[in-house]
Amino acid sequence: MVYDWLRPNTPYGFTYPPFAGLVMAPMAFLPFGAVVVIAVVATVLTTALLIWWFAGDLIRRQARPVWFAYGIAVCLAISFEPVRETITFGQVNTLLLTLVAGDMLLGLSRGRKWAGVGIGLATAIKLTPGIFIVYLLVTRRWRAAATASGTAAGATLLAAAIFPDESREFWTSALWDTNRVGVLSYLSNQSERGFLARLPIPQVESRVWLVCVLLTLAFWAWRVSRERDDIMGGLALTGVVGCLISPVTWIHHCVWLLPAIVRCIDLGTRNHKILGWSAYVLMTSRLTWLWERRPRPPLELIGGNLYVWFSLALLIWTPIGTRRSTKVHEPDKILT
Repeated sequence: MVYDWLRPNTPYGFTYPPFAGLVMAPMAFLPFGAVVVIAVVATVLTTALLIWWFAGDLIRRQARPVWFAYGIAVCLAISFEPVRETITFGQVNTLLLTLVAGDMLLGLSRGRKWAGVGIGLATAIKLTPGIFIVYLLVTRRWRAAATASGTAAGATLLAAAIFPDESREFWTSALWDTNRVGVLSYLSNQSERGFLARLPIPQVESRVWLVCVLLTLAFWAWRVSRERDDIMGGLALTGVVGCLISPVTWIHHCVWLLPAIVRCIDLGTRNHKILGWSAYVLMTSRLTWLWERRPRPPLELIGGNLYVWFSLALLIWTPIGTRRSTKVHEPDKILT
């Protein structure tokens, strides 16, 4: 059984739902080297597509040729530490972000009947994109929410029919075993739970975290519900809130911050641009790793939680309500 396997000399094992195992099953028949190449190429290509979707207008406004500006933007995105870490660890973060972003920008914003399918599939592969189903509910998009929920449920039931024992193990045991994913206080956990776990408050940590999650969700829901027509803004803020409230948000998960960073740089005021560029530069610099081991340098509370602080700042100040953000650029028009 896949959930019985643990990495040698560690408590870490496969933590994705059974449907993810079904999707990844073909890799078992390929040489390991081929799997690595496919994973790297898929991450690079999806990152390139995401940057065109998120920053197409910004790229076209540059004085340089479009192909040159686009190439620079893609290189900057791949240099972003969460994207680099996604490549290093062979993760699927940019693939999931592409599923969700494509669903919202190409389906939801255009009123397609299939809107919600991408979000549902992403949720069935990894539970954290389920926050986008909550977004659909908060913004009163009932049809898309039903489609997303139905897709996630259907994919999960399909996996259960094929892998009944694995499904039972995951939903009753593996999902609730936090030791399988790592120590909550480890520096790479840049969620609100990770931030609190690094504080000397073990007796009240879980209760404080619950309060923080509820307050964070309430503020996010207030912002996105007021500007429900701004799909790109909703994507940006929902990606940020997902990173904040998840019990475990490793640094490579923070690719979900990319839409908010681009939004600040593209459509914000001077202060928004400063926030966007500061977030990009400091999250790319690996500065936060100076606080990985004790004795830690001064300013640990700030430096050891850079992603958390910037995520909160992006949640509060990312501009939303800019209507032209709903315009999406087709992939075949990138270099024209």
